[in-house]
Amino acid sequence: MKMPNNTIKSAKIYFTDELKAIFDASELQQMMEITFMHYCGFSKIDLMLEDEKQLSENELNKIIDVVRELKYKKPLAYILGEWEFYGLNFKVNEFTLIPRPETEELVDLILKENNQKQKILDIGTGTGCIPIALKVTNKLFEISACDISLDALTIAKLNAKNNKVDVNFFECDILAERDKITNDKYDLIVSNPPYITNKEKSLIDVNVLDYEPHLALFVEDNSPLLFYDAISDFAKYNLKSGGKLYFEINEHYGKETAELLAHKGFHNVDIINDINDKNRIIKAQLTY
Repeated sequence: MKMPNNTIKSAKIYFTDELKAIFDASELQQMMEITFMHYCGFSKIDLMLEDEKQLSENELNKIIDVVRELKYKKPLAYILGEWEFYGLNFKVNEFTLIPRPETEELVDLILKENNQKQKILDIGTGTGCIPIALKVTNKLFEISACDISLDALTIAKLNAKNNKVDVNFFECDILAERDKITNDKYDLIVSNPPYITNKEKSLIDVNVLDYEPHLALFVEDNSPLLFYDAISDFAKYNLKSGGKLYFEINEHYGKETAELLAHKGFHNVDIINDINDKNRIIKAQLTY
């Protein structure tokens, strides 16, 4: 299909007709709004009320390019090279997971429960979305964040700079190099580690499976709690008394993760459901 002219109306019809067999209507509408905002600066109101407004040749070509890549199920975030999280803009690429609404709920919970000065560590930071969103919202937080991927850390540092906050990023494999983390005691440790088992791959959308970094997504079927085990062990010796541990979790292993933390001596272990009523967050406290 070709666009008969370069109006918003024509571009909207093109975008929808080319992709309606692949995406449901609500997702398609959201992607269209994000695309037009990103490349053309149009708001939702513009898209509704300015049908006859003219697009430039460059804007039309960008929209055509986006449609072509979406047909291959490439995530829109990777096409645009950025994504919104907690009202902030984050650069993303093939080395970083795309920040998700479930993780916004984790950030929101931490901010609601911790409004004083805190020394915080984020393990497996990816884009840096968790520590950056926390720091932007509460300047009293002193935050460090680590990741095994130097490529991801490059993006995280850029995101911190773009959002005008100071986060101490460093490289570390939490499974093998815990000594790289300073022995300072933390008030709060947070992590959204890899938690999808290999047997769940068949349930994962192709746009995730084919494009997002498997290193940040998957664990072996025989060790689904691998990272929770390692991080909670680290937290036992690196949280202050009364310090808190927050995890994003696999919805299918909420009970097992809670039992793991309780067995290691954590108190006030609580499973919290996300907006879709799935086990998504676990919080716990260490007292000694």
